Amino acid sequence: MPLIPREVIRQNMEYRCEERIGLNFDRDRRDDFAWTGADHGFKPKVWVEGNFEYSTDLWGNVWHRIIGLSQGGEIFKPVLESWDRLDELKLPDLASPACYQGARDLGVSATDKFKVGWMVGWPFAICRYMRKMEVYLMDLIECRDRIDVLHDRVTTLLERAIDRFGEAGLDGIMFCEDLGVQDRTLMSPAMWREIFRPLYERLTARAHRHGLKVIQHSCGYNWALVDDLCEAGIDCLQFDQPAVYDQPALAAKLRQHKVGLFAPCDIQKVLPTGDRGLIERETQRLVETFRGGFIAKNYPDLNGIGVKPEWDQWAYEAFLRAAG
Repeated sequence: MPLIPREVIRQNMEYRCEERIGLNFDRDRRDDFAWTGADHGFKPKVWVEGNFEYSTDLWGNVWHRIIGLSQGGEIFKPVLESWDRLDELKLPDLASPACYQGARDLGVSATDKFKVGWMVGWPFAICRYMRKMEVYLMDLIECRDRIDVLHDRVTTLLERAIDRFGEAGLDGIMFCEDLGVQDRTLMSPAMWREIFRPLYERLTARAHRHGLKVIQHSCGYNWALVDDLCEAGIDCLQFDQPAVYDQPALAAKLRQHKVGLFAPCDIQKVLPTGDRGLIERETQRLVETFRGGFIAKNYPDLNGIGVKPEWDQWAYEAFLRAAG
């Protein structure tokens, strides 16, 4: 009897699935996942000035983006412009049970898909926006005492959010925390190990206590941290740029740690070419290289990376042919 989708995903995350790869595709295509989040009742303020759209986020930061381009944007005004405001900084309540009704509904549902709760962030991803990226990276060296206080406050909130997803009976959680640029990590591995690895271990331990798998999205070239991330408790790495890696070497490392790879056809070097032959070959190569521990997906913002829907469909069909 074929494995149900939940078990397909679980076994691929543990790099031991002999049946087929996992699938996560939108637009009514095959999807082994069921997703939910927390409804914190936050409604952003959005306004337009010239060619820019401005908006607020859950933490109190103000963002801006050029209209008609990417879906995201950059921080315009961080909530913690001065460390003098640290003591009075008000953080959102991530633990209120009322915010997790959707998660509880999914947890008791009859779906056989892998049930995942979206986290609102992770310590580095959240705190760097509160201070603005370039300032925050300096803070890691110059203001370590204050950074440690901020990190602890945010990590404590996230532990409580994980508890709510665990109590709802989900299978996993997912968060986004970009750690790399094109050819290296955003900070030295030594700094990451000293400051961030203990925070990761706190949060993954909390998740594992509830039986939750932990999925991390991270852009860039994170090779120098792959061992640390796996050892710190990450169960599945979601990389949108698998082509920046030596894929056989990455597969060997993940197989050793029993950690899965969750990836689309590469969104930088492959999909944007519009070269059907290249897209199909590289898609098949991904499956062949990581088979046993691979979950295929699409990239949700095709416009933002200059990809036409039919190019994305070529990758999807190639994934299906190679799925097993």
